[in-house]
Amino acid sequence: MSRDQILGAIRRGLKRGPLPADQRAMLDGRLAAHPRHLIPARSRVPRAEQLALLLRNVEKEFGSAERVPDLAAVPAAIADYLAAQNLAPRFVLAPHPELLGIDWSARPLLEHAARRAEPTDQVSVQHGYAGIAETGTLMLPSGATRPATLNILAETEIVVLRASRVVGAYEEAWDLLRAELGAMPRNVMFVTGPSRSADIEQTLELGAHGPRRLHVVLVDDDPAGLGAEDPSAPPGV
Repeated sequence: MSRDQILGAIRRGLKRGPLPADQRAMLDGRLAAHPRHLIPARSRVPRAEQLALLLRNVEKEFGSAERVPDLAAVPAAIADYLAAQNLAPRFVLAPHPELLGIDWSARPLLEHAARRAEPTDQVSVQHGYAGIAETGTLMLPSGATRPATLNILAETEIVVLRASRVVGAYEEAWDLLRAELGAMPRNVMFVTGPSRSADIEQTLELGAHGPRRLHVVLVDDDPAGLGAEDPSAPPGV
């Protein structure tokens, strides 16, 4: 069913025809010049501190993270992480040009397939679009090179994120997406730590609706962010 068919069915269900011209103009104006929300002061810090804030928040939300100097170091980081978690050295890979361009032969024991995830996949490696420091959140718009299934089906999700793609606040992530993609993609997922729920007897359960592990490999491609503090260290005062 196409987008127009879906919207047409909704209109028929609401017994409503096309919007009057004044209402249409108001909605078009809001889409073109949408109001901006508050930007927390905690995200307005020097670049190195911003990256450290992202990593601290990833770990605070039950995720884990590692910094690597460049994309060439990604295979070793992934292999070491999988070994530490006692996981098989195989994964489904986002078919993104940056990830496909990595020399995976540096770790010959790693096995991967570039495609959408399937229910039987245990580990996925996703390409990170943006990181949001204020909450340690990953912004993952869907697309042919960044399948949304990689964020949902595997028990372990690894996200490769460039430091240059880290912003302070949500508003800045939306600004980046609008400037680069123009039209909104079909789906934009915000991932803050592994999937979890405490609906049953208030007991926290990881992996309730998606991955039970989230690991971020941060590629240090931003000179302004080098020298950031250890993410495990307490925040400064």
